[in-house]
Amino acid sequence: MSTWHFHNPVAVTFGWGVLNQLPPLLKGRRAVVVTFPQARETGLLAQIEALLGSHLAGVIDDVQPNPELSWVSGHYTRFWQQYADCVVVAVGGGSVLDSAKMFLPGVASGDFAEIHAALAQGKAPAITRALPMIAVPTTAGTGSEVTPWATLWDRTSAQHQKYSLHLAQTWPEAALVDPALTLSLPHTVTRDSNLDALSHALEAIWNVNANPVSDGLALQAAQTVVRHLPELLDNPSSVALRTLASRASLLAGLAFSNTKTALAHNISYEMTLKHGLSHGLACSFTLPMVWRLAWGVRPDRDAVLQQVFGAQETDPASALDRFLARVGVSSNFQDHGVSPEQARDMVERALQGPRGRNFIQAAAAA
Repeated sequence: MSTWHFHNPVAVTFGWGVLNQLPPLLKGRRAVVVTFPQARETGLLAQIEALLGSHLAGVIDDVQPNPELSWVSGHYTRFWQQYADCVVVAVGGGSVLDSAKMFLPGVASGDFAEIHAALAQGKAPAITRALPMIAVPTTAGTGSEVTPWATLWDRTSAQHQKYSLHLAQTWPEAALVDPALTLSLPHTVTRDSNLDALSHALEAIWNVNANPVSDGLALQAAQTVVRHLPELLDNPSSVALRTLASRASLLAGLAFSNTKTALAHNISYEMTLKHGLSHGLACSFTLPMVWRLAWGVRPDRDAVLQQVFGAQETDPASALDRFLARVGVSSNFQDHGVSPEQARDMVERALQGPRGRNFIQAAAAA
C-alpha cells in the first residue's frame, strides 16, 4: 500500500455573504487592502473599507492582470515601509492574490531585487520576516486563496520570463470564499476562470503526486464544471450556479495545493508570454490533448478520469473537446496562432519543465 500525505494550513470559510466575516479574522490587527482598479468603481472597495473601519491602514488598488516584475519592484520597498505591521487583505482574482503574495516575504535589503535574484537562480529567497494574508477571491477559478504559489511575469527584459514564488510564508492565513462576489463577472472572465478551475482539477488527477484526498476534491470540481459551466454562462445571475462555480474552484485549489499542476499549465506559460492568451484559456484549451497523452498510462488514473464524464462515455477526451466547443473554446493550437510544428516543440519543452515533470506520461517515460 502506498504512503501519501495531504496538508493545507488555510482556514477556509465558504458561503454566500461570508465577506461580512472579515473583521473578526483581523483579531484587532491593522490591514492593508490589495485589490484591482475596478473594485472602487463597483463599490466593492467601499464595502471592504466599511467593514475594516479604523483597522484599515491603506489601499493598493492598481493591480493589473498577470503581475509584472516592474510593478511589484516599484511597490515593494514602500509597501514594507508603510505596512510592516499589517495583515494583507487581498481582494480580487488570481492576479491580485498573486501580487499580494509577492509582498508577504520580507528580506534584509528591503528591496524586491533580492527576491527576484533568488527566483532567477531557482532558489528560495532568505526571508527575515513575513506578513499574514487573508485571501478574498472575486473570481471562480484561481484557487490561489488556498495555495502558496504566486506567479510573476517579466515582459520588459530582453528574454521574457515567468517566475513562481512559493514559500511556507506565502500560504494565506485564511480564505473567505463568497460566491456573491462573482455575480458581476463578465461572460469571458466567468468562462476562462472556471476553465482554470477545470484545468487545476484535471492536472491534479493526471499527476505523479495525486493521492486519495486530492482525487476526491479534483473529481468533484471537474464534474461540477463540465456539468454546470454552460448553464452558468446562459444564466449568469443564478445564485445556485455561481455557488457551484465557486465551490468547484475552491475544491480544485485544495486538490492542486498538494499535487501542483502538470503539463497543461507548463504549456500555458508560453501561450501567455508569447501569444497573449488569458491564463484560464491558455491552460484549458490543451486539456483534451493532454487527456489523450495521459489515457492508458496508469489504470488508477484512468479510473478517476473516467468518472468525470461517467462510465457511459467511451471517449472522454473527445467529450472534453465537445464541452470546450460548447463554451466557445477551440482545442486546436492553430486556432490560437500556433502551427503544428510550433505546438509539437512547445509540448516537448513543457514536458521537461518543472510542472511537466509532474505529469504521469513524463514519469512513465523517465
